[in-house]
Amino acid sequence: MEKLWYVVTTYVGHEANVKEKLEARTESMEMQENIFRVIIPETVEIDDKGKEKKKKMFPGYVFVEMVMSDEAWYAVRNTPGVTGFIGSSGKGAKPTPLLPQEIDRILSNMGMSRVDIDTELNIGDKVNIVDGPFKDMCGVVESIDKENNRLNVLIDLFGKETPVEVELFQVNK
Repeated sequence: MEKLWYVVTTYVGHEANVKEKLEARTESMEMQENIFRVIIPETVEIDDKGKEKKKKMFPGYVFVEMVMSDEAWYAVRNTPGVTGFIGSSGKGAKPTPLLPQEIDRILSNMGMSRVDIDTELNIGDKVNIVDGPFKDMCGVVESIDKENNRLNVLIDLFGKETPVEVELFQVNK
């Protein structure tokens, strides 16, 4: 089973509360092998006074990265404040995950990636480049810039090992 991103519906204004409860529930039910990241997609805007203000991209929705097992599905849908999943017809049907290009666009707007830089990526790992001028090429991670979400990847270009810099959202492990 692979981990994928799902959209969970909540009451508008309760997203942070649901995120907090879901993270606590993941811990207490020992679901860390099935439920990984819970995010509320937000952008930062600057108001007329020059102050930064966070704005929810999708009010009433929380995004969950998980392996869709019966236990994980039960844990998420029975978390207080969760009203359901997007892509589920109800009646016990499991939801449909987001397409990779959908979640990539959302995460990149937040400066994130499907690849968790802290737990999933190390120097020497093989990655596939899925976007940009080197799309569909494979390479090896040479260095990781966590602050800027960038990688230096060695690819085979014209028979020569060549380092290229890519954004984190442009690669899959």
